[in-house]
Amino acid sequence: MLRVLGIRVDEYDMQQSLDKIGALLSCAQPYTQQVVTINPEGVWLAHADNQLAQIVEQAAVVTADGNGILWAARKLGRPLKERVAGIELMEKLCQRAADKGWRIYLLGAKPGFAAQAAQVLETTYAGLNIVGTENGYFREREADVISAIRLAKPDLLFVALGMPFQEQWIYTHRKELGCKVAIGVGGSLDVLSGHVKRAPQLWQKLKLEWLWRLLSDLKRWRRYLVIPRFMHAVKKEAQYLQKEKA
Repeated sequence: MLRVLGIRVDEYDMQQSLDKIGALLSCAQPYTQQVVTINPEGVWLAHADNQLAQIVEQAAVVTADGNGILWAARKLGRPLKERVAGIELMEKLCQRAADKGWRIYLLGAKPGFAAQAAQVLETTYAGLNIVGTENGYFREREADVISAIRLAKPDLLFVALGMPFQEQWIYTHRKELGCKVAIGVGGSLDVLSGHVKRAPQLWQKLKLEWLWRLLSDLKRWRRYLVIPRFMHAVKKEAQYLQKEKA
């Protein structure tokens, strides 16, 4: 198991992640199993928040979501095969769900976005069974939303509430949700519903997806100050580990 700034990241590629989650979905679970897709911002937040770090530590699966995590893994001498981005993991799980009959529930994003994303996914993956959708503005009716999820009996719940709230929410309610697996997927419903464009393939291949997102929404610039801090901290950790080996 890889640790970046003390935070757990599983050394799974996409296929291994899918197989692990598939195994969780194929058998009875005592309560909802949590999957965390973690990027450098998530690692930085968990590094400074012991409660969040413990949520990540106790998750069933923690995937490397972001090229920044792959960069950190190389620096720490534990290179990963590939990133496992939340939106790509979600799409591939929906493809499997259409084949295996897994029931899906979408939770999060602005009003209407989850329902629109559901239409896109059902069109893309013939036979996909999305048993419910709900927007992310439900704090005053949280009990009703949890009840609706339980009644829908999904196997897999995708939660798009943003890091770290989605991770905290899944963990807090994991014994109430009644589904086998819940995954935090950040802004995936925004993209799938067509309201936000993902970076073009060239930007993704150049590992500049973060820059695309910043340029697309300059109001988020403060969030990206995390990146140089994260890189500096990882470099220091790598230097320390090298001294320990010497």
